[in-house]
Amino acid sequence: MNRTKTLLVSATAIVAALTLVGCADTAGNTSSSSDSSASSESAVFNDQDVMFAQMMLPHHEQAVEMSDTFIAKGDSVDSDVLALAETIKDEQGPEIEQLTTWLDDWGQDTSASMDHSMDGMMSESDMTALEDAEGAEASRLFLEQMTEHHKGAVDMAQQEVDGGENPDAVEMAKNIVESQTAQIDQMESLLSSL
Repeated sequence: MNRTKTLLVSATAIVAALTLVGCADTAGNTSSSSDSSASSESAVFNDQDVMFAQMMLPHHEQAVEMSDTFIAKGDSVDSDVLALAETIKDEQGPEIEQLTTWLDDWGQDTSASMDHSMDGMMSESDMTALEDAEGAEASRLFLEQMTEHHKGAVDMAQQEVDGGENPDAVEMAKNIVESQTAQIDQMESLLSSL
């Protein structure tokens, strides 16, 4: 009986030791596997992520075009509106590059045409009106158009927050919702002071 008890205790000790060694080895490998999973997270995407990037890309490109058109008017327009146009351009330029990189990495088309029927997109005649406007009228028109443009972007970004899978794309979408909502408030305030 003593011998059986000794064998049982020895076997239990061996199993416990092997279990601890196995846990230690697994724990040691966890960091390397989490590192590789972190790097592979950027490769994780779903249809919502692709749609977000493909739609936001031309949307941002038009916002930059609108800002460039307005900035070119120089001293003839309201200086606060001019500063806002520069901020919009500075924020959205790097996002355009990131959206393009994601689409390339995901093997998706980056040449989506500018669809003027998307939420908030300006028509050709809207763009011409902005180009032709001067002074206070140009400032007013830029603020009105960009407010609508931002509202469309916020709606698209919120869809990404709600249904996207890629953590980086969802994070960009959250930033767009936050920054462009604040800019909408700023534009409405500037409009009321013109």
